Amino acid sequence: MRIIWSPLSVERMTEISDYIAEDNLEASIIWVESVFNIIDRLKQYPDSGRIVPEINKPNIREMIHGNYRIIYKIHKDELHIFTIRHFKQILPSGEVN
Repeated sequence: MRIIWSPLSVERMTEISDYIAEDNLEASIIWVESVFNIIDRLKQYPDSGRIVPEINKPNIREMIHGNYRIIYKIHKDELHIFTIRHFKQILPSGEVN
């Protein structure tokens, strides 16, 4: 399965890791590695994430990782990573196009 990161998902990942690194660089590195591990597992088990409640489409899913939601779409043999958001933030519909 091919992984495709949206520009927004890369931006969010960078913002979050930079924020974590302000207090603890090692924790930031560990967090980034753990996100990549989750995405790597999704290659084998793309349906393992739950359906995003705000959208309610079976091919748009999310994995919860600590305080963050990794939101992705399953499309044939591709996984499109749309965004990474704090779980308390409302998901704007424009982030999952």
